[in-house]
Amino acid sequence: MTAASVGDFRELMAGFPTGVAVLTTMDPNGDPVGFTCTALCSVSLEPPMLLVCIANRSRTLKALQAMEFFAVNMLHQHGRGAAEVFSAAGPDRFASVTWGLSPGAGLPCLTDHAHAVAECRVRSSTLAGDHTVVIAGVISVRHLNSDPPLLYGLRQYAVWPGGHANGTAVLR
Repeated sequence: MTAASVGDFRELMAGFPTGVAVLTTMDPNGDPVGFTCTALCSVSLEPPMLLVCIANRSRTLKALQAMEFFAVNMLHQHGRGAAEVFSAAGPDRFASVTWGLSPGAGLPCLTDHAHAVAECRVRSSTLAGDHTVVIAGVISVRHLNSDPPLLYGLRQYAVWPGGHANGTAVLR
């Protein structure tokens, strides 16, 4: 058997909705860097760990590997602008958003755009094709507000509805 085509695989994954986060860190010069990430999932509860997949050519990956710490900014329903800024090419994405430093590790955080922020420390990384899988320990979590999360699927943004019925949300 041969591998699926890039187009077929891209189409497959476009049909898998996910939450939207912006990963942020500092580069070795002390400048903030970040990118929009949808390849994020939990790994372990004890100890708390998550994984992210980052393109090998990413400036953020190089900074994250040097710094060993990063923040996961889980975007809320009003965070679409930040998601778009951090998914587009540009030298200073932070000039277009409000941000500040986290109280813990001093990482760049998008507090106006995120409903929660997790500070993480790299535990391991593995090359996987054109991406690197980074496994990180979660060292702190801050819940910023109760706005519903921003979602992405079928190449469009959506918002998790505010109401829940029996613990199950219905997307509209």
